[in-house]
Amino acid sequence: MLLKDKSGVVFGVANKRSIAYACARSASAQGARLILTYQNERLEKATKELADALPNEAIALECDVSDEAALDGAFAQIADHMPQVDFGVHSIAFAPREELEGRFTDTTRAGWTKALDVSAYSMTAITRRMEALMPEGGSLVTMTYFGSEKVMPRYNVMGPAKAALEASVRYLAADLGPKGIRVNAISAGPIRTLAASGVSGFSQFLDIAKEKSPLRRNTSADEVGDAVVFLASPLSRGITGTTMWVDCGYHIMAL
Repeated sequence: MLLKDKSGVVFGVANKRSIAYACARSASAQGARLILTYQNERLEKATKELADALPNEAIALECDVSDEAALDGAFAQIADHMPQVDFGVHSIAFAPREELEGRFTDTTRAGWTKALDVSAYSMTAITRRMEALMPEGGSLVTMTYFGSEKVMPRYNVMGPAKAALEASVRYLAADLGPKGIRVNAISAGPIRTLAASGVSGFSQFLDIAKEKSPLRRNTSADEVGDAVVFLASPLSRGITGTTMWVDCGYHIMAL
């Protein structure tokens, strides 16, 4: 029970197959009391059902990270339920589908702005508000992908968005370290989720990763969730500002 008596917020639950929900399952199984956030009322019923299905106490709240007023309102509710938070998980990314087709060179200004805002800036916006709920320190974890470092076909604008997210992790870690708040990222291998389905040819990513990874298999969402438990727990108390790879070793391979 690595997270017994700990409180955490998992941002970005979409459905039972989302990485965010896998993180919630792992944290709840280790004793954490959780708040799960979802984007809009369309996801409300399903997310509340997912919260009720967790082994430990959890509630669901709406939180649209692209709207400052909505963020402030969500955090007011979070503070009512959890005046002190021990950890947070940011599992949010988005780019318009048309930006994930064709050439990166043809990325539109609007597409770039939307992808960077939702996928990268939202981590900073959340962290700034979480800081006030972590007077005794804590841990924040976000989700990134290898496309931040290497060109992945049709990943397009999400590559720079994830690169910006990883740079943000380092700067946030430097700012909040003196307060005992650690900030890290997990770079997961390709996992079949609703968000991943928006990338054309995603099944090829899965096939290649399975063939080339040292472990000769794909990464599971539960493995990412368990890594989050480690980063949220005291076992990782000396780790901050880094990216942990949970990709069955794929990133070490040249060919």
